[in-house]
Parts: sequence; C-alpha cells; structure tokens
Amino acid sequence: MTLLATMLRADQRAGTALISARNVSKIYKMGDQTVRALDNVSLEIAEGEFVAIMGPSGSGKSTMMNLIGALDVPTSGTLSIDGRDISTLSSDELADLRNRTIGFVFQQFNLLPRTPALRQVMLPLLYANPKPANPEALARRRLEQVGLASRMDHHPRQLSGGQQQRVAIARALVNNPKILLADEPTGALDTKTTSEIMQLFCELNEEGITVVVVTHEPEVAEYARRVIVFRDGHIVEDRPQAGFQRRAAE
Repeated sequence: MTLLATMLRADQRAGTALISARNVSKIYKMGDQTVRALDNVSLEIAEGEFVAIMGPSGSGKSTMMNLIGALDVPTSGTLSIDGRDISTLSSDELADLRNRTIGFVFQQFNLLPRTPALRQVMLPLLYANPKPANPEALARRRLEQVGLASRMDHHPRQLSGGQQQRVAIARALVNNPKILLADEPTGALDTKTTSEIMQLFCELNEEGITVVVVTHEPEVAEYARRVIVFRDGHIVEDRPQAGFQRRAAE
C-alpha cells in the first residue's frame, strides 16, 4: 500500500472522536501543596488514529494516560471515551469500560510468572460480560496474530523480552478493544525488538485499532501518525507526521 493510500485510509477511519477532552484539569493534594498535573487541557483523538504522547517527567503525559485509560477521572472539565463521560461513571462502569474498550500494554509486561502464554491471554475473558463461548479459541487467535503460535504453552521465563511483550499485546487485544493504550511499551527492549513491536502496533492500527503510545523516546514516536507533546501540564505541540509508512519507504 502506498503512503498516500495509507494516509487516505486512516483519514477515512478517523472521522469520529473516540477520545475527547474538554478543558480538563487534574489537581493532586500532597500535604500542604497543590500539584496541577494537567491544566485546562483539550484534545481529541479520532477513531483509527495512531498517536504518540510525549513529554519530560512531570509534564502531565502519565496523568493524561491514566485519564484516557479510565484509571482516574478529571478534577474539572470533561473527558469522554467512546461517547461516555468518565466522570459520570461508577467504579463498576469504569471497570466495564476498560475491559470492553481499552487494551493496556505496559513496559514491564505484567505477566504471571507461573502461567503459560495461552492462559495469560485468556485472563481478561474471565471478566468479560457476557463471557465468550470459546475463550481458548479467541486467545489462540490473538497469539497467532502476534507471531507466537508455537509458544502458547511457554511460561514467561521461557520467552525473550520481545516475546513476553507480544504475549502482553495479545492479552490486551483479546477483548477486541477499540483503543490500544501502551505506556513505554519498548522501555525494556533492545533496538531490534523495539522496531518489531512498533511495526506490530502499526499493523494493528492498519486493521482499525486506535493506538495511543506514551513514550519519552523520539525513535518510538516516529512510528505514530500524530505526536502530542506535554510540558508543565499543558499541550505545547500537536503535530501530524507520516509515521511508519514514511520510515519504511526511506
């Protein structure tokens, strides 16, 4: 697929705001101090986008990730995910939103040490409502998709770092989420494996999944089609870029 065709396809998908923040602030009380982690931030991420969120430590990028992941709610303003204002949801409703809509990928993989890959990927299905008729088949399909068809019975200690992250990605995908939210997903990986994981994210985005990667690494952000930079609780840059297809063509 040409770069132009790829970008047009993404533009066609990206017509609906899947994530919408309006004048969002997040304030934390730390003893006598008040920390304004986010200060009146507004942004939209459309369905089908691939976005990198960047910024130095303390910039607000991790706080924004927690809000996008429905792990926290704003102090003021509104943040809607898939049309639902998260501030209006109960704890159970937030948990259901996370399970149905968002797949999480973290730097440290968060795998259970004594559980084989197939069971790791099946775990989110235990909390699905309604529960799927054949969870093992769904988990197998996702492991095959990330290139681990021959590693389903392997425990984490039997897998490389890249393979462990692929198990984590398969687990994030097993409930067919609309959003894949990755927090420093390549921070524990070498350069070659980082490239492989980011190419996998690009392929998943091409299939229609909205990908949001929080990273401090410019090399990782280059795979995204849009980069949002935070500093001191504000968005200081929001720019489009050609993303992985441009890099592959060079």
